[in-house]
Amino acid sequence: MAYVIAEPCIDLKDKACVEECPVDCIYEGRRALYIHPDECVDCGACEPVCPVEAVFYEDDVPPHWQPYRQANVEFFDVLGSPGGACAVGSVSADPPLVAAHAGRADDPNR
Repeated sequence: MAYVIAEPCIDLKDKACVEECPVDCIYEGRRALYIHPDECVDCGACEPVCPVEAVFYEDDVPPHWQPYRQANVEFFDVLGSPGGACAVGSVSADPPLVAAHAGRADDPNR
């Protein structure tokens, strides 16, 4: 695994990271985005463009967001290795940690 997207992305999905990614390895779940560990080339382009600072190199994920490393693994355990996010489009599922997240008070869709 290379980079991980943590809790601040839930229900926001700004997608600046998707636009910046040169290898199309950032996939969209129902409530969050996920970086495919085998497709990521560790370029780091996604990290500085995230407006909510949700992207971390795997070794730098803050302790309170460590469970999102496993959530990323679980997302791709189900999805597999499709070889590019554009071909897949939005997936209508998330791992249990993300699916169970309480949501944001400022989100009118929750």
